Amino acid sequence: MLTEILTANPGDSLAHYGLAMELSKAGQVEAAIREFKALIAENPDYTPAYFMAAQTLANASRIDEAKRMLVDGISSASRTGNAHAQSEMTAMLEELKN
Repeated sequence: MLTEILTANPGDSLAHYGLAMELSKAGQVEAAIREFKALIAENPDYTPAYFMAAQTLANASRIDEAKRMLVDGISSASRTGNAHAQSEMTAMLEELKN
């Protein structure tokens, strides 16, 4: 269903996010990361995408990539005034550094 929505409306950020999440849940890490990155490229202020992409990367033991995604996500959260997301990503980044 999400791919049908994206076919009709390729700029639908929520549909891209949903598809990336479903791919991540299915263990399709590469496809999920491609979707998250496409979403971020199209809408760099879609802050949840950074956090979920970082979690997907961390779960795949791609820690350095997850850290870079979190740094970018923290910048996005700061730009958009999303203090909650900024706090969550900062905490995850600290955990990954240990």
